[in-house]
Amino acid sequence: MSKNESIGAKLLVTIIYILMIATNAAAVLLPLNGMTTQEVSDTYPNLFAPAGLTFAIWSVIYLLLAGFVVYQWLKPKAQSILADQKISKKLRGIFVVSSVLNGVWLVAWQYLQIDLSVAIMLALLIVLIYINRLLANTNMIKKDYVFVRLPFSIYFGWITIATIANITAFLVDKDIAFLQDNQVVWTIVILIIGLLIISATIISNRDVAYGLATVWAYYGILIKHQAADGWNGSYPAIITTVIISLVILIIVCIYELILLFKRKKNVI
Repeated sequence: MSKNESIGAKLLVTIIYILMIATNAAAVLLPLNGMTTQEVSDTYPNLFAPAGLTFAIWSVIYLLLAGFVVYQWLKPKAQSILADQKISKKLRGIFVVSSVLNGVWLVAWQYLQIDLSVAIMLALLIVLIYINRLLANTNMIKKDYVFVRLPFSIYFGWITIATIANITAFLVDKDIAFLQDNQVVWTIVILIIGLLIISATIISNRDVAYGLATVWAYYGILIKHQAADGWNGSYPAIITTVIISLVILIIVCIYELILLFKRKKNVI
C-alpha cells in the first residue's frame, strides 16, 4: 500500500466514524422521526429488553472506537498488528463496513422499519464475528489489545445482545399469537440460548471483555424485571433464569481469565 493510499484509508476510517457518531447524536438530539431510540424500543414491549440505563454502554463503545480511530493514525511499532499491511487493511475496511451498518441500522430502527433493521443488525453481527475471530488468532502488543481488540470485543458483546433483542422486537411486531401467549417460556428459552452462545464465544475467542459486555446486558435485564417502573418482579421464573445465567457467565469469564494468566505465565 502506497503512502497516499494509507492516508486515504485512515482518513476514510475517521470520516465514517464521525458520520456514525453524528447519526447517533441526531437520533438523540433531534430525535429522528420524532422518537428517541428508547421510545422506539418501548413500541415493541418484551420481556428480554434490558433497563434503559444499560444502554449507557454505547458511550463506552464509541469512546473505545474513537481510541482505535486515533491509534490507526499513529506509526505502528514493528510488533504491532497494524504494522502488518494486510491485517491493517482488513481492520480498516471492516471498521468502515461496521460503522456504515451501525448508522443505517439506526435510521431503519428510528423509522420503524423493523424487518430491515433485523437484516442490518445480523449483517453487523456477522462483520463483528469476523473481525473478532481475526483478532483472536493474531498476536498483539499491549497497545493493540487496548486500542484494537478491546473496542471490538465490547462492541461484539453488546451487538450479540442487541441482535437477540432486535429479533425479539421483530417477533413482537409480527404479533404471533403463540409467542404472545407464551412470552415467559420463550423469553427463558432465548436467555438460555443466549447464555450458551455467549459462553462458547468467550471460550472460543478467549475473550473476557466480550463476556463482561454481555454480563452487563443480562444485569440490565435483571434490573428491568426487578424495578418498580419495569416488570416489578412479575416474572420470577425469568428473574431466576437471568440470575443463574449471570452466575454462569461470571464463572466462565473468571475461568477464561485464569487460563489467560496461565498462558502468559507459560510464555514468560
